[in-house]
Amino acid sequence: MPESNFIDYVKIWCASGRGGAGSTHLLRAKYVPKGGPDGGDGGRGGHVILRANPQLWTLIHLKYRKHIKAENGAPGSGALRTGKSGKDVIVDVPVGTVAKNAETGEVLFEIMEPGEEKTLCRGGRGGLGNSNFKTSTMQTPRFAQPGEDGEEGWFILELKLLADVGLVGFPNAGKSTLLATITNAKPKIADYAFTTLEPNLGIVQYYDDRSFVMADIPGIIEGAHEGRGIGIRFLRHIERNSVLLFMVSAEEDDIAKGYETLLNELREYNPELLDKDRVLAITKCDLIDKEIEAEIEPTLPKGIPYVFISSIKQEGLKELKDLLWKALNK
Repeated sequence: MPESNFIDYVKIWCASGRGGAGSTHLLRAKYVPKGGPDGGDGGRGGHVILRANPQLWTLIHLKYRKHIKAENGAPGSGALRTGKSGKDVIVDVPVGTVAKNAETGEVLFEIMEPGEEKTLCRGGRGGLGNSNFKTSTMQTPRFAQPGEDGEEGWFILELKLLADVGLVGFPNAGKSTLLATITNAKPKIADYAFTTLEPNLGIVQYYDDRSFVMADIPGIIEGAHEGRGIGIRFLRHIERNSVLLFMVSAEEDDIAKGYETLLNELREYNPELLDKDRVLAITKCDLIDKEIEAEIEPTLPKGIPYVFISSIKQEGLKELKDLLWKALNK
């Protein structure tokens, strides 16, 4: 089986460049036998910079590039010439990438805008040349500063997908089927749990050339926030969605309880997720009739917009789009 191209987690070692040493040069010319200090400053070490590239949607290009090092700064020289700065290394990453310190887990920054740049490792400053230390009492300093060391260490880059609507549901709840029905996405669909092992994105066309992005997240099971099932690996992708579409199959014995289980997993993972707008879709309604739908309605959670849908028969999909669009444009 071919390995997936979707990589949303990499651990890399990065090092910025060391600053160049200052020069201890003394001016010597034909008619200036004792011209004094004229040593220039050393050049700055190169930075390691992350840049958001909207053309990327995965970190696969960094999977096998584990070590990234910027160039050292050049030393200063005579005639007050400053050394050349080390060349920066710019690493392109997808929009929505989070950089963390691998040892402490501290979040260093997030890159959210296309073209945005953030410095991961700052290059060392160049040392001052001896011309900077000349005084009235010390007119010929024969020393200069060494360049500063750069920064280095292990870093974790995590990708959190950016989407308008995120699908939240148990395995085999019909999320991939819905995505394939109302978008041009072609996720893997099969009649067994955990068919989806990586997020899928699709664009939902609405009226008058308006559209929104929908993300199919791998199925959540009870205890996912503790690592059960696929665990928290994909829960982080929900953080970037504006609206959460909860999908519970009509086959469930208690739809309200299923909804609460999903809601609790998000609460345990990150309570702030409960601040997002929510819509509930009861899926696979081709398996039940209108009488059963009428019996189910009074048991559904209060205060949450809901709709009965069947992706196979394409029933309720227009109403679903209307609910999602309304939630997105509150």
